Amino acid sequence: MYVITGASGHTGKRLAQTLLEAGKPVTVVGRNAENLQELTSRGAQAAIGSLEDAAFLTETFRNATAVYALIPPHFGTDDFFGYQRQTADALTEAVRASQVPYVVTLSSFGAHLPEDGGVVKGLAYLEQQLATVAETNVLHLRAGFFFQNLFGNAGLIRQAGILGGFPIQGDVPFAMVHTNDIADLAARRLLALDFSGKGHVFVAGPRDYTFNEVAAILGQAIGRPELPWVAFSYEQAREGMLQMGMKPSLADAYVEFCQRVNDGRLMEGFVRDAENSTPSSLESFAAQEFAPAFRQADAQPA
Repeated sequence: MYVITGASGHTGKRLAQTLLEAGKPVTVVGRNAENLQELTSRGAQAAIGSLEDAAFLTETFRNATAVYALIPPHFGTDDFFGYQRQTADALTEAVRASQVPYVVTLSSFGAHLPEDGGVVKGLAYLEQQLATVAETNVLHLRAGFFFQNLFGNAGLIRQAGILGGFPIQGDVPFAMVHTNDIADLAARRLLALDFSGKGHVFVAGPRDYTFNEVAAILGQAIGRPELPWVAFSYEQAREGMLQMGMKPSLADAYVEFCQRVNDGRLMEGFVRDAENSTPSSLESFAAQEFAPAFRQADAQPA
């Protein structure tokens, strides 16, 4: 049996679908049964509960061959890292108690920075905690910046005619990736169970992109070829996030993450090669996913 946490999200849902298509028994974990209905209709078993609940996870992981573990975003918490830490502790306790032989995690570039990685600090903590479970083989997928995060910029493009929001310098290249590529790699490794000990691999998209390039690619796709990237200051970005209702601990974590992009530390230790480069391009995402969604929103009545 495979247990997939975050099964209603971008990577978990696609991963669960692939495992089901391969004829594997799959348990999908989520807070809401309705969000898992598409997967349960295909034969998955649902486990409804919180990833912060170690007892629930221990029972869910019992007799599992492998677990796909992640820490979902939680935008409403007053203590973002505290939430990440609690979830990581619950996942680790359950893996240990249930004696799960294989775990693949959704981690991130920057997980090598346990003290100042910003929003990925909790993923570094999860990697550290799972390293203490001696009998479990663990593979961390250190993924790049999701293409799908760019959907959150559509409103700013529409209202102000700019791509921006993140306080990241426009000429800094870093890894960006489609979530489908992450799910597909997770599926390959979970079906093969070809890893041992504790390790990580990068999931880095086809190449590094700068935000100046991102603006040009998205702009071309939506018919705004002059769309500029505007890098906000750290203070402007934090204030903007707070005005949008984001909690201070999360706004601070996002700013710290962007600082690691700008100072180059997010990418330190990464060497691109054929194995960590994945096929889905930002150009294809822009044309096939971002532009249709942007135009559909434009067509909605005010």
